[in-house]
Amino acid sequence: MPGSTRFAAATHIMSLLALHRESPQTSETLAASLGTNPAVVRRLLGALAKSGLTLSDLGKGGGARLAKGPKKITLADIYRAVESPGLVALPRGAADPSCLVGRNISPALTAVGDAAESAFLASLEALTLKQFVKEIAADNAAAKSAA
Repeated sequence: MPGSTRFAAATHIMSLLALHRESPQTSETLAASLGTNPAVVRRLLGALAKSGLTLSDLGKGGGARLAKGPKKITLADIYRAVESPGLVALPRGAADPSCLVGRNISPALTAVGDAAESAFLASLEALTLKQFVKEIAADNAAAKSAA
């Protein structure tokens, strides 16, 4: 079962906004880069704006832009803006309470998932959007020089 792509798409959007800080970016422009529909971008921009990461200017010449500098935004901020907590999804059905595993699996998996999510968020917290965009640019330069 594939996982959510919201974080990857939101990080793509935020990276573009960081690279083009001088001018607001339309949802159409952002969607073209992502290879998706502008409505998908607008939904993500709504979540990012609700978290205080982006602003939108309406009208001609309008579009989305960062609400603060990329040095002040971490990848964890982006993740929290668009994803629901819980890396490990628990079964929807009720397990057999007379079974040793059935009555204990949910709390055990919750503990594992919480620990994994804490480690994951700590790694995202350590990386700013500015650093991330710098890495993308460096990878691009390296690829061009290798060609």
